[in-house]
Amino acid sequence: MSSELSVDHLLGIKYLNSEDIDLIFKTADHFKEVINRPIKKVPSLRDITIANLFFENSTRTRLSFELAEKRLSADVINFSAASSSVKKGETLIDTVNNILSMKVDMVVMRHPNPGAGIFLSKHVNASIINAGDGAHEHPTQALLDSYSIREKLGSVEGKKVVIVGDILHSRVALSNIFALKLQGAEVKVCGPKTLLPKHIESLGVQVETNLRKALEWCDVANMLRVQNERMDISYFPSTREYTKQFGLNKKLLDSLDKEIVVMHPGPINRGVEITSDVADSEHAIILDQVQNGVAVRMAVIYLLASRIKQ
Repeated sequence: MSSELSVDHLLGIKYLNSEDIDLIFKTADHFKEVINRPIKKVPSLRDITIANLFFENSTRTRLSFELAEKRLSADVINFSAASSSVKKGETLIDTVNNILSMKVDMVVMRHPNPGAGIFLSKHVNASIINAGDGAHEHPTQALLDSYSIREKLGSVEGKKVVIVGDILHSRVALSNIFALKLQGAEVKVCGPKTLLPKHIESLGVQVETNLRKALEWCDVANMLRVQNERMDISYFPSTREYTKQFGLNKKLLDSLDKEIVVMHPGPINRGVEITSDVADSEHAIILDQVQNGVAVRMAVIYLLASRIKQ
């Protein structure tokens, strides 16, 4: 097994290979043990400075990255551009160059435009981690999701995973499909036809529009929220209608003749895609995903930083 990543940036799962994922998970195992100690810090990245650039609102991802960076003893700069006028490519480079002139080694960036991280990686001399670019990819979320499945079920290979909900607008869905397929899982997507991309089967996934059938098939159900903020038109009649057809409730879960694992990338719209009694049940590993997010992000940052240091 390789002891270093094959990439200098984490721009998307589609640029990784299965050895990269194994290495990230083995490194995350080590860091998971660290964050459960009384002293949760390691001095690994004392000489590395990381800038968190969020051009779009985020709570959990930003906090998770910040915590991961601090646990590794890196110096951290936070830049929230959601309220500023930094929207266009040119100003994006200017902003980043200003930050790089402060001698930043790594940039964690969330941006509303697909491909913003790739664009940046070609123009600035720093390691880039994509924390979500538009409806394109969200690689660390997919990694922590796979890591959580591996922790719960022993491995990802051969498992049947259904991703339910707004696939069309979801960067989580796309990154998850890439990551799960790379590790040998079977993947289905389930949701209203209007929220399924036209050529989704070309990614090697099956489509199921009946939630009950999808749940009877799967080992794991990843319930996505409806991304109202990305919708400029109405994709289904009403939230109530959506919940009736694609919402997961305890009654439906209990009526299955097997136990399935329930996941959610958050934030949860309780009562829409998932009811509170499911989200808080022993089937759900939603809080494990949050805890694993810190360990997985520590692993990614650590492994990319070790390439910078060479």
